[in-house]
Amino acid sequence: MNDTVITQADWVAVGPLPKDSAAGLTGASSEIADMNYSAHCMISGEMEKRNGADGKPYHIGFQLRLPENWNKKFLFQGGGGTDGFIAPAVGSVPSHGSTAVPALKRGYAVVSMDGGHQDMTPAFGADQQARINFAYAAIGKVTAVAKQLIETMYHDKLQYSYFMGCSNGGREAMMAAMRYPLEFDGVIAGNPGFRLSKAAMGEAWDSQHFLAAAPKNAQGQRIVANALTQQDLDSLTAGILNRCDAKDGLKDGIVNQWEHCDFKPEMVQDKIGEEKVALLNAVFNGAKNSRGDHIYSGWPYDAGINSPGWRAWKIGTSQTAEPNALNFTLGAGSLPNYFMTPHSPRFSILDFNFDTDPAKTVQVGGINDADSTDLSTFKARGGKMIVFEGVSDPVFSANDLRDWYLQLQQDTANAREAVRLFNIPGMTHCGDGPALDNFDPLTALENWHEKDVAPESMVATGKAFPGKSQPLCAYPKTANYVGGDKNQAASFECR
Repeated sequence: MNDTVITQADWVAVGPLPKDSAAGLTGASSEIADMNYSAHCMISGEMEKRNGADGKPYHIGFQLRLPENWNKKFLFQGGGGTDGFIAPAVGSVPSHGSTAVPALKRGYAVVSMDGGHQDMTPAFGADQQARINFAYAAIGKVTAVAKQLIETMYHDKLQYSYFMGCSNGGREAMMAAMRYPLEFDGVIAGNPGFRLSKAAMGEAWDSQHFLAAAPKNAQGQRIVANALTQQDLDSLTAGILNRCDAKDGLKDGIVNQWEHCDFKPEMVQDKIGEEKVALLNAVFNGAKNSRGDHIYSGWPYDAGINSPGWRAWKIGTSQTAEPNALNFTLGAGSLPNYFMTPHSPRFSILDFNFDTDPAKTVQVGGINDADSTDLSTFKARGGKMIVFEGVSDPVFSANDLRDWYLQLQQDTANAREAVRLFNIPGMTHCGDGPALDNFDPLTALENWHEKDVAPESMVATGKAFPGKSQPLCAYPKTANYVGGDKNQAASFECR
């Protein structure tokens, strides 16, 4: 494309790649950090250089890695957070615990991008085009350039094009299928922020409630991290496991029957107290306006609630008056800077009015949220989508994604032929938690699209359960113990 400038083109010999400093945002696995990669050409480029409405310079930056032994496949690697960075384009499976072979090492040409801005804060929301690029347009622009460069490099045609990401990268993956159904043969969307505008309001709801419930220190300052102590969260998880763990036929610390878990915080009121029961009910029932209408979904009770990954988003660890929970940092900036119209950088999420302010998010939500339930063109072309979600995800509700999937069945005929949802009990955001978070959706997608073998389940392991394997079952089925060695996947049945 005429406005694309190649800023770097180097041959990279066999060896390890630089560490991904943004792996916590993208879900990139720490398990593959020291893996040696095959020799490849690395291209960096910029497109659409301009000055924005805010006077700042903008462009869309990308990195494309082209392996010496190409398998005729292309993978677009999703970003994370509010983008603004270019992660190494290696195509690792976006679950922190995954040991699956990355796409680059499999022979894929892999591209990554920065979403159209060069700052990892949501300040780019001051510029109209930057909002549009981050929402979806940069995906199409980078895809076109990457495919052109790939075919120029190899003098050959692409055979398959895939997209894979987690968190915002998962949203981008879903957006790829929804906005560019002619470009991609398959996508993998992990813990997707697919309804990000509403999740941002959910973060504001949680933050307001946690701050109001937080105890004060000696200086009279509220300490959000102490709104729920670790002992509180441990009591909560113990109550959940006591109530729901055995519903799948085996008490093993994994709540496979997560939709049928009927735990209520009142069941551990003697351990956490009446006030914290009220707090948990307010948070887990989801954001609402004064009429009781849901602004954002409620949350399932699951075993990962007492894990560091859950705390990191909801209440953090800071013992000062300045919370370090991601809901207060990343979320507090995204809502006023990006989602609200007009752009309101000085607005505090602690002042968000759930009756009047949701209307201010509609415009950007309309271009940003990947919640379409019409995938007719994508499906008709043979497109396949694998979506996975941690049931204990603290920022994007597993209930919300489940509800989208159920609506998809209503609005796209025979949708299950093209889209499968996998829920991972105990997993927080893009891996971690007391979960089996080591699995390989890329191989499952390859087998589905290229060999017509639909994924009914994926075998998973995890550091939280050494020596144990279990199937992750395609929704609505779940893993149920049927007898035999409780640590072997063969002892479970999806039903």
